Amino acid sequence: MSSSTKMYVNVNEDKRVIDEEQPFSPDCIRDVSCTTFNILAPIYKRLNSEESEFREYWLSRNQSILDRLLQLRSSIICLQEFWVGNEELVGMYERRLNDAGYATYKLARTNNRGDGLLTAVRRSQFQLLHYKHLLFNDFGDRVAQLLHIDLVLHSSQNQATNVKKEALLVNTHLLFPHNSGYCLHRLQQVYKMLQYIESFCEEYQLPQMPIILCGDWNGSKKGHVYKFLRSQGFVSSYDIAHHYTDSDADANKWVSHRNHRGNICAVDFIWLLNPNNPRKLLKESFIEAVLGNIKTHLSEESVESADQIHVLRTKFNNSNYITYSQFCQSLIKLGLTSNCPYGLSDEEIKDLWDYVDTDRDGVIDLSQFNTMNSPSFQQREDKSEDTEIQEEILPDKSKISTTIGFDVKNAVLFPPEVEHGMWPEYYSLSDHAHLTVEFAPMMIHCL
Repeated sequence: MSSSTKMYVNVNEDKRVIDEEQPFSPDCIRDVSCTTFNILAPIYKRLNSEESEFREYWLSRNQSILDRLLQLRSSIICLQEFWVGNEELVGMYERRLNDAGYATYKLARTNNRGDGLLTAVRRSQFQLLHYKHLLFNDFGDRVAQLLHIDLVLHSSQNQATNVKKEALLVNTHLLFPHNSGYCLHRLQQVYKMLQYIESFCEEYQLPQMPIILCGDWNGSKKGHVYKFLRSQGFVSSYDIAHHYTDSDADANKWVSHRNHRGNICAVDFIWLLNPNNPRKLLKESFIEAVLGNIKTHLSEESVESADQIHVLRTKFNNSNYITYSQFCQSLIKLGLTSNCPYGLSDEEIKDLWDYVDTDRDGVIDLSQFNTMNSPSFQQREDKSEDTEIQEEILPDKSKISTTIGFDVKNAVLFPPEVEHGMWPEYYSLSDHAHLTVEFAPMMIHCL
């Protein structure tokens, strides 16, 4: 085995995975760049009234947005708050993007909200295999787009002809967290999206492939949605590029949004999942994320000197234990059940209970709530020398398939001040920064 190529074994859910990572030949497959941008629909931008009432303003601003996007020349463009309800604006975007070599796909939010999503991919770099859309059908009327794409080869080299070059691309915009209760609904949206991806791959019997999730996630690195996605093996491309970790110390290094309350925060992400990234079972990760959300609600009800046990003991006559019936009642009081719009279903509540009641005795020791784990994650999976194996003990190479993966080369936010946690007053394109990530294709060998 050459010194420049290493093979590793990673055992995950009884699957033996052989990872061999090496760059593609530069003239075989181009680097892939991706830009995500919430462009602030004119129906939401406030002047003295809605910007949508002043054609010269929204037209000029969106022309400038298009100028910026075309200047970037990204392989993929994912836009949120795209004003699908205005034919003139839609026509302008579709015409200019088409002339620049993009194929465009738009999707409106449900119940005629007026805005939606637009995804554009370069025709010279991708062949579209499937296009699907997901309607969450929730009170936020949120939606997501899923594109199954095949990367176009730019060489006839034999070394890459047997490489699967497919990838999944998702563009979405999650619900805004108007209060802490909305976090559960955002977790449900992500769970539904990941379930849809799983079922889509099963339906079409798709091989392992990289998944890129783009959009406005309306939550920071400290939130449960972030931890949920991390437990599923996704990495934040911007943080990888800048060597930021999941620690609290790195949580506020950058921002991407100044919201209607004047707060600045990091909410726009391009998530990457390579086929060889370890991940937990999806249902288990979701349960842990919801339990973490419950702990947050309990913390908000307690005074600074008290903990969740104190709150629960007060709720249940100073008992140290809680029954299933009491558990359900506590969720109702916290506003997390189906008694509230789109709360937890009876089945989901039972799954939570079974996860915590490990000894199946019908009661839960309240101290268990303090030791419940949030979804575990690690930003970089470091392969130690101990995991390296010799070529002669590898499985039959004829059974190893080769697929594409992506390495994060660079990631840039604009305007540049947001990379240092500041929001510049001169910036007027949107209330969001745009994020552009450059990926380098690499080969991954899997069983």
